[in-house]
Amino acid sequence: MSLRFRSIPAMKAAFFVIPALLGTGVGINPAIAADATVSAIDGNGTRVLDASDLTGMDALLAKLADRRVVFVGEQHDRYADHLNQLAIIEGLHARGKSIAIGLEFFQQPFQQDVDDYVEGKIDEADFLRRTQYFDRWRYDYRLYRPILQFAREHRIPVIALNLESELTRKVGDAGIDGLSDEERARIPAQMDREDPAYRARIERVFRHHPADQQRDFDHFFEVQLLWDEGMAERAAAYLEQNPETTLVVLTGGGHVEYGQGIPKRLMRRQRVPMAIVLNGQNREPDGAAADFFLYPPEVELPPSGMLGVMLSSDADEDKPGIRIEGFAQTSGAKAAGLESGDRIVRIGAHSITGYADVRIAMVDAEPDDLVSVEVVREYVLGSDEHKTFEVRLH
Repeated sequence: MSLRFRSIPAMKAAFFVIPALLGTGVGINPAIAADATVSAIDGNGTRVLDASDLTGMDALLAKLADRRVVFVGEQHDRYADHLNQLAIIEGLHARGKSIAIGLEFFQQPFQQDVDDYVEGKIDEADFLRRTQYFDRWRYDYRLYRPILQFAREHRIPVIALNLESELTRKVGDAGIDGLSDEERARIPAQMDREDPAYRARIERVFRHHPADQQRDFDHFFEVQLLWDEGMAERAAAYLEQNPETTLVVLTGGGHVEYGQGIPKRLMRRQRVPMAIVLNGQNREPDGAAADFFLYPPEVELPPSGMLGVMLSSDADEDKPGIRIEGFAQTSGAKAAGLESGDRIVRIGAHSITGYADVRIAMVDAEPDDLVSVEVVREYVLGSDEHKTFEVRLH
């Protein structure tokens, strides 16, 4: 038996949606086959998905239109998830909904910088520097770029949801009790620690870390809790201030599945209609996990052009640029004549002062591009020398 799926125009494309199904996941007891007196129907835990119920993005958007909050979970490096997120944002906007986009990967102290980009006051490079995107998130910016460009084009508010990493890093080391009074004032005053299912799920994640990273589960738990409560509090405040707006929240799937992370904590603050949307690939369609599952086709970002260098993680304020520590096995930079110890000070038209500048300069680079790279080469005896190389990217 074959199933035919209705295709949807490309780019917004072929994202098939399966409404969540309830069920226990209990299978058939193999002993049934050996005992003719036992019914194969009684207690049968098999779940059935009716192929005639398969729908597409238009049907999903119609069902999301009356929700105040739509959580669209992601695997951060899966491009198909971000295309789905954009499709939902585009679709709700096209239906005349007043929407805002809440993002996990921007931290709350940088809200003004996000606003300035969306409002057209600063360009993309300045936006990435000011939000410290490549220092605080580091995933390929091209994954999220179409969403942010759409928001800028249509002046859709983008909300920085997350607490600053300085707070969560300190909690990871010393726990919430280790925060100063000033730091405590920047975290949610009320946090729900009493959900055993939430704690058990966080503990399962913790146990999957390498043994040498399993230091203090209570501190690990408090970091996760702080992320979820902090994002929920920020989202709730925005909803209260903007009662006619639908908030589309883009965050890692683990923060929204089963409603245990952000959704439950947001609902505690603002009782509004919500929906959870997750990628359904490689998981059972469990109705407790999400309201809708998406099954997109495989799609990858085009490869990015690479210099083939390993860069120092330590900034040296007394010296220009960023130091080359070594080279990849296949390196256009090494082939062009760059050496370990050289300090990159310019790539194309971009001045380089640190790691983020390199990522910004290379964001549109493609394999086989020829890029001008200026370095400062230091000598034990004599003056430093500025040298420029034409590097063929791999």
